[in-house]
Amino acid sequence: MKPWWIFLPAVSLMLGYPLDSGKRTGIRRLEGYRLAQTGQVKGPKIVPGGQWPESRIALRLLAHKTLDVTAQSPKDPALQRGLEAIFAGRNESYGLAVLDITDPDHPRYAAVREEVRQLPGSVGKLCIAAGAMNALAKRAPQPADRERLLRETVRAADRFVLVDGKTVPFFEEGWPAVVNRQIRPGDRFSLWEWLDHMLSQSSNAAGSFTWKEMMLLRRFGTQYPPSAEEEKAYLGGNKAQLSKDAMETLEEPLRAANIDTASFRLGSLFTSGGNAVVPGISSYGTAREMLRFLLRVEQGRMVDEWSSLEIKRLIYFARPRYRYGSSPALNGAGVFFKSGSFFQCVPEAGFTCKAYAGNKTNIMNSVAIVEGQDKTYLVSLMSNVLRTNAAVEHQRVATLVDQLIRANK
Repeated sequence: MKPWWIFLPAVSLMLGYPLDSGKRTGIRRLEGYRLAQTGQVKGPKIVPGGQWPESRIALRLLAHKTLDVTAQSPKDPALQRGLEAIFAGRNESYGLAVLDITDPDHPRYAAVREEVRQLPGSVGKLCIAAGAMNALAKRAPQPADRERLLRETVRAADRFVLVDGKTVPFFEEGWPAVVNRQIRPGDRFSLWEWLDHMLSQSSNAAGSFTWKEMMLLRRFGTQYPPSAEEEKAYLGGNKAQLSKDAMETLEEPLRAANIDTASFRLGSLFTSGGNAVVPGISSYGTAREMLRFLLRVEQGRMVDEWSSLEIKRLIYFARPRYRYGSSPALNGAGVFFKSGSFFQCVPEAGFTCKAYAGNKTNIMNSVAIVEGQDKTYLVSLMSNVLRTNAAVEHQRVATLVDQLIRANK
């Protein structure tokens, strides 16, 4: 018998990274996905906007590093009126911030309820990505050395991957198909693959494991990876100190990029196995601060230019699209995307609990960089609309926002 309640935290699925990057990165599933586009192996088909080569992905605001979005930032009158019209008849839990950077010399900003805080869900994995890039930069100042470390350091899954119901893609040369299954203790991936699983498939197992590995990288530096005995001794130490180390791993690069960690923070690991070792604290985000994270990436200010570009590649949306990214209006655009959800259901007469439509909690968040042929913009959307399919609603909002951006030139 199914339980009368359902609780699914931080559910978010996507597949990122340009498909032609397999040789440089050593991410095995990229080759499987590339071959799937020509029918050589079985795998997902990807819309044109998801098949860009690595060379096409670039940072758009390197010459505009002082651009910022704050509470004092003026809002473009036409965009603001349009956003207010979009949300006039919608639930008050919505918060959205958008920055049109089509003309970087004349950016246009608009927002509604952009300061409302709520659980960020898997969007918080962007904080782990920032922490990873910061730890790598400390360990290997030269980008070539960072790439070598990411590609050649292979780590086996341990208790930190437990428990996660999500699957990730596995592929080896000669296989007839890309195979999806849960990560199990003993599975071995390079650091680049762990990052890819965390951001592309939004694997909670990979999120917790990657966070742990970056704590080890900061702790042991040039002696990383540590021996099994050294790792056990460190992770078996004072839990309060481990919690402090975990937060500093993520928040140091955010503070350096002038991200307000009182408005965007990931406070706990995504698996019970990880949380049993490293105690967590609260997590939260606002539409404006999550938008500012994307802005710092485009400016090359998330750690440094190499790190920012790598984060952007890692969140490149190269899979059958869903939620905000599934809007048909975006099919031809490059979409750099992260999403997260959290829903809960309680007994209610006449109500049937369904995914992304909880009646107690129904949080969904999406952040995206959209690069079309004639428009480029950053957008951050948060909602907690009960008894409503949030995935479908985010798709509708994406269509309306894209129409608004294109109508206001």
